[in-house]
Amino acid sequence: MRIRQASFALRVVRRRDGDAGIVYRRTLDEKMQERLARITSISTLAFSAATPLLKAAVRAIPGSRGRLEPGPFYPLDPDWGARVACYALVASGLRIASRLSCAAENLRHADGTEAAWWFGLMNNGVRKRAVRALRILVEAVR
Repeated sequence: MRIRQASFALRVVRRRDGDAGIVYRRTLDEKMQERLARITSISTLAFSAATPLLKAAVRAIPGSRGRLEPGPFYPLDPDWGARVACYALVASGLRIASRLSCAAENLRHADGTEAAWWFGLMNNGVRKRAVRALRILVEAVR
């Protein structure tokens, strides 16, 4: 899969603390052209806690090596892209590594359709409530 065909994309960036990620989604701009729009970033702590999830998402693309290196965009299919986007939204602001790891593992085994539903719910104006509910379901908080 090429980046122009992907619904979602992940970009790994190198920060002072370590590697972090930025999640993108393909949307239409004002000129009705398809562009990758930034959803949110994944902090260095959340990135290291979610390495198995992110590697599995990258490995799902045929022809990829499954390595996460800074630089290019990694195309993600709709199911894995929704899982990674949900994780990025759930993980923003959290700082307990064990909980982030648990959330990443639960989302790695989640159904892609269900993750897409949660992602759509979080983008329809009720983000705070949906993020809180998903955090509880994936055991990111108590």
